[in-house]
Amino acid sequence: MVWNDVCLIHSQAPLVHNITNYVVMNTTANALLAVGASPVMAHALEEVEEMTALASALVLNIGTLSGPWVEAMVLAGRAAQQKGIPTVLDPVGVGATTFRTRTAQRLLEETGPRLIRGNASEILALANLGGGTKGVDATDPVEGALEAARQLSSRCNCVVTVSGPVDLIVQGERLARIHNGDPIMGRITGMGCTATALMGAFAAVNPDPFRAAVDAMVVLGVAGELAREHSQGPGSFQVALLDQLASLRQEDLERLARIEGLG
Repeated sequence: MVWNDVCLIHSQAPLVHNITNYVVMNTTANALLAVGASPVMAHALEEVEEMTALASALVLNIGTLSGPWVEAMVLAGRAAQQKGIPTVLDPVGVGATTFRTRTAQRLLEETGPRLIRGNASEILALANLGGGTKGVDATDPVEGALEAARQLSSRCNCVVTVSGPVDLIVQGERLARIHNGDPIMGRITGMGCTATALMGAFAAVNPDPFRAAVDAMVVLGVAGELAREHSQGPGSFQVALLDQLASLRQEDLERLARIEGLG
């Protein structure tokens, strides 16, 4: 199933519209290109609605916020809803400041994301169940956010992914755990944002957002494990990760994917 989505991305080259943060634009655009998707990053108020209407998925990432960017995200999210285009929300650092928390809650209410991905602290804060971020870093364990993910999924009718050493993916009573990836990924900025962007590509070709989230996390995790074998540290790992995303094979996924539960 994962490989089928990879092939669909290669054949369809879906346009993924990202309104994301300055820190990760290059990283996430290259990751999308590596898996065969087509990224665009347009945030001007004057064009976001038109651009979103052309896309197959929309990714909203609140990592570096400003007033105009928030309004652009809302306009794009509404346009995506009207066109039936899946939206993926990354509530980076939610809970750290009042502005950030209000923005994340507004995007939840006004854009109706089909998928949400965050670390444990972000998901807890988004669900109004606590959570304490250290900047944008998690201070809570992944499993500690399971109930928050379930509540958020039920309240917003969406798929919620809690990323960490083991990724949790929740949709109602459906639950999967992804045991892929490498610890070095936590030492590189933008890995969570890359996961969110890849979810956009997979949601563009798979109408089941739960499977799209699972497949995106597996692909990034497996590519990360393979990249670690060909790198000496964080710098060379980033290059190796792009290479592995671009050259991933069906046998790699069948051999290395570790998915617990798909109920």
